[in-house]
Amino acid sequence: MFRIFRKTRKWLLSQQKFSKYFIYASGEVLLIVIGILIALAINNWNQSNQARDRERFYLQGLHDEFSQSRLKLLNLMEVNQNSYRDARKLAVMIEQNSLSNEAELSTLLFNSLSYEIDYNPNNSLVTEIINTGGLKDISNPELRSHLTMWDSYLQSIRRQENSLREQREKLLDLFRKETYSIRTILQNTDISGPVLGNSQPNPEISNQHILKDREFENNLLIYIVTGLSSENYHYTPLLKEIDQILATIEKELEN
Repeated sequence: MFRIFRKTRKWLLSQQKFSKYFIYASGEVLLIVIGILIALAINNWNQSNQARDRERFYLQGLHDEFSQSRLKLLNLMEVNQNSYRDARKLAVMIEQNSLSNEAELSTLLFNSLSYEIDYNPNNSLVTEIINTGGLKDISNPELRSHLTMWDSYLQSIRRQENSLREQREKLLDLFRKETYSIRTILQNTDISGPVLGNSQPNPEISNQHILKDREFENNLLIYIVTGLSSENYHYTPLLKEIDQILATIEKELEN
């Protein structure tokens, strides 16, 4: 094609048809400009499609990731609720000075203190998007803001869980003393088999007097308050945040 243009220009110059040469040259330049604009438009269209494909890939991955994180959070909230509810039953026993039987006391102690609360969300894709600059491929500014703030939510959760873990450890430390018996708790719960095996149970050492221990009561009440705070001021707001993120992603995937 360019060879044809060159031959045409030479022929016009050789014929000294300068006016027609300039008209022809202008048309040739115009055709080249149009060709460049078309090429740029096609390139932009391809890049736009690639960016949209990347965004949809990210959106689908984020939806799967946050859906799994939501399930983990719901399960953790249930464990936390069970722990502080049984701890609250112990607090009521102390308040009412109502000693329970050893089996009930062991069950409440075991259920209150056995489970460590540790939220571990699926976080790999969010981290990858932020660390590799993939956030620019997310077109929704609201979603970008939520993803940017996600790590700060998790840091707040970890600080709260560390506080809850500390209170739990203080209660467990009391049972490491000679005055109380962890074996009695195990023998009165379903966990005795896996831990103690088929060994014959020893004479039971009662833990009833722990309900009269002021140090235990004080630590127990702080533990309950920390568990309630974890639910009301950390897990519940985080659940709302996840629901908002999922709703925004689902709306984007519909477009």
